[in-house]
Parts: sequence; structure tokens; C-alpha cells
Amino acid sequence: MEWQIPLWERTYLRQLAEKQAEYAALPVMEHRKQQWRNLNEGNPDTPPPVVIETWTFDRDFMPAGVLRCASETGMGIERQLLRNIRNHELIDDDKVMPDTFDIDWFVDIDEMGVDLDRRMIEDGDGVETGFQYLHPIKDLERDLDLLKPAICRVDRERTMAWQTFLDQVLGDLLPVEIRTDLFGCSMLTHRVIELMGMEAFFMAMYDSPDAVHRLMAFLRDNALRVMQWAEAEGLLRVNNRNQASFGSSYNFTDALPAPDFNDASPRICDMWGNANSQETVGVSPEMFHEFCFPYYRDVCEPMGLLYYGCCEPADPFWDDIRRLPHLKKVSISRWCDQQYMGEALRGTDTVFSRKPNPNLLGVDVHLDEEKWSSHIRETLEATDGVCVEFIIRDVYTVHGDLEKPRRAVELAHEEIDRHYSL
Repeated sequence: MEWQIPLWERTYLRQLAEKQAEYAALPVMEHRKQQWRNLNEGNPDTPPPVVIETWTFDRDFMPAGVLRCASETGMGIERQLLRNIRNHELIDDDKVMPDTFDIDWFVDIDEMGVDLDRRMIEDGDGVETGFQYLHPIKDLERDLDLLKPAICRVDRERTMAWQTFLDQVLGDLLPVEIRTDLFGCSMLTHRVIELMGMEAFFMAMYDSPDAVHRLMAFLRDNALRVMQWAEAEGLLRVNNRNQASFGSSYNFTDALPAPDFNDASPRICDMWGNANSQETVGVSPEMFHEFCFPYYRDVCEPMGLLYYGCCEPADPFWDDIRRLPHLKKVSISRWCDQQYMGEALRGTDTVFSRKPNPNLLGVDVHLDEEKWSSHIRETLEATDGVCVEFIIRDVYTVHGDLEKPRRAVELAHEEIDRHYSL
């Protein structure tokens, strides 16, 4: 047996699963599901949901001391259950408690035939936070042929054995479900930076433009190849419920799957997908249009709905972003012109996915409540008549004070309630 856990751990894990199932059945969870559904289907009168990602400050949220299991298998199950339970008990944002225990396929994807190694860097607390890519492409013209089409494999037997094992432990309390997003990396410029670095990429646009186009075309075709492989292998699972399209932006919608959906064989067009291009924040809109937009357009075309963006500002590139197929949500980072994007999205059903400034939570030991509340108000005032969500990301420490993120969520809710009651 590949996976083993002691009897006492099994008993403890079942207690956790029972608690998660109880939380999942609370009436507030049905309210949250409807709130996300209303938002995602384009109702601008929907009060914005508020979510805070906790994994970036796990040093505070999931320290080793909260884990009781000793076995590797038990600890992995415990971590997944505790993350959900502690989020509800300690943060109480607008995440919907899962009523299933979700797992992935065991897949092995050699994406490009080269190693994408990186050297991790620890911060002052000994937590691996930064990293340095060890780029396999040193000279684009010379090394482009190092890249090979993706080779993909799925281990169905191992996946089914894992699901059976978990069913025996938890299945009567939390059904064990295989969940997937789309396979294939549609963050094309992220792969470019892993391969060659940002400075080399920017210089190549001037020095070797034809090679850059060949690289982008390869990455586009490779991403589509992996997506199509997963579809042909029957691996896709429609992600239109309590799954996140990107960055904890939840997917509840009746707009997917497509009308001619066959439950036995989900397709790419039945799925939420995502894409972003954080790495081109330093290029002009004209260069983005030439070197990036055509390839992003093509890689997003097969998707059902699209979440676009991450930390990059959307407004400089909006003329291209708004033309991406199936655009449903756009990330509005702290570097974005909120007023401009509020005007751009007003009257549409595209969601303004606001990423508040994480420094307001992660830098100072104590939360400046007025500054945080004012920050939330600025977004609300810029987005009258717009579909809005707040996704708080990239908070790397809360200085051991879990009351701080909970209070930030409470204050955001207070501002939202006040604004939407006017």
C-alpha cells in the first residue's frame, strides 16, 4: 500500500472532515454561492465578495505547530482540511467551504524538453520567499531549437487508487472528487522569463524580433497541445462551481458548460481558463500588441470563460485585453488606474477583480484601519455600476496576528454594506 496512516490519525482526520462538512452545510455558504453566481453572471448590484489568500502567510496561518499528524500521508490530508476549517474559523471571508475533498490527476508533463530550474532564497525568518531562475536559453537565436513539444502522461491507475484510499478514510463524510482546471500554461510570457530572463527578452524584441515571434508561437502551440491532450484523454472536469479560475476568484456560474455539453467528455470550451502577462509591464502597448497579443488571443480562443491578469496594470494594454476571447474577469492591481478601468467596465458584464494593496496588511505590525477602509472606499467609488470582487493577495506575513486579516475582511464588508445600501 503506497499510502498508510495510523489508526489514531484516521480517527482525527475523520473528525476534521466531519467539521468541514458541518461548515459546508451552513446557510451562509448557500448565500455566498449565490453571491458569486450573481457576480459572475453580470449583475452589477451584487455586493462584492471579499477573499484573502492565506498561503502566502502560512508562517502565521499554518505554522507547523497546528499539525498533529506525523505520517506524510496523514499530514497532507490534514493540511488540506485544516486550511479550509481555519479559514472559516479565523478569517471568515467569502470563500465557500468545500463539501468535497478534491484531488488532482497524477500527471507528468515534460512541457518543453528543458529543465526550468530555480534557486530559492530565504528571507530573514528562514522562509523561502524569493528565487532566481537558472535560464536554459542563453542566446535565443542559437538555443531556440532546444525546446521540444510537450510530452504528457497520466497515471490513471495511481489516481484511482488514491481516490479509493481517500474514500475509505473520508468518503462517507466528504465525497472525494477529481477536480481540474485547464491543463497547459497560458501565461506565455511567464514561460519566456523562465527560459531566458526579462532583460534578454526585452532586448530580443529589438535585436531578434523574428526569433521572439517564433518563441511565442512555440509557447502558444505548446499550451494548446497540452490542453488538447487533456481533453482527448478525458481528464477535464468542468470547473464552474467552487473552484478558482485564478487567484482565489471563484467560478460559480450557470454560463458553463456550453449548451451542447456532454457530461462524459468535457471540452476546453466548457471550462474557465486564465492568462496573464505580468512580465511585460515594462514594454509599450505597441510592443505588447506586436509580440504578445496575437499569441494570447489564440491560446484563449478555445476557453469557455477567461480570467485575465495578475499584478500587471490592465489600463495601458486595455485596447488589446478587451479583445481577448471570452473575457469575463480582469485583474485590477494596485498599479492600475482604477478610475479608467471603472469607466471602461461600466455597463459590461466583465468583473473588476480588485487586488488591494497587500502592504497595508503585511508591512506594519498593526493594521491602520482608517487607511485600509479608505483604500476599499476608493475602489467602491470608482466602480458604481460595475461588477466587483476583492481578492487580497501577496500578504507575506501578518506578524503572527491572525486578527489582522480577519479585521481587514470585516472592515471591507462594512464599507461594502455601507456603499451598497445608499
